Amino acid sequence: MDAAYVLVWTETFVRTAKKFLRTRPALRNTLSEVLHKLESDPFDPSLRLHALHGALEGKQAVRLTYSYRIVLRVIVRDREIVLLDIGSHDDVYG
Repeated sequence: MDAAYVLVWTETFVRTAKKFLRTRPALRNTLSEVLHKLESDPFDPSLRLHALHGALEGKQAVRLTYSYRIVLRVIVRDREIVLLDIGSHDDVYG
């Protein structure tokens, strides 16, 4: 089995995630589950990892819930996942 991926927490992500969870505490467990899945296998189909375009070219996103996304960058060579942003579809893509 391949080694797990390492989550890299940017300052922006930490700040945004704290604010996100402060206003949506019910999603704390969901976020934790998604982050664990990312560490194990970012290509797990349940995460719905997809490439972004336009201003977010070169970045990817996964679905936290129907309404919320996590923007990230998967660096396969280094087995890193750089967490960039979290929020509603409009917040992170807008």
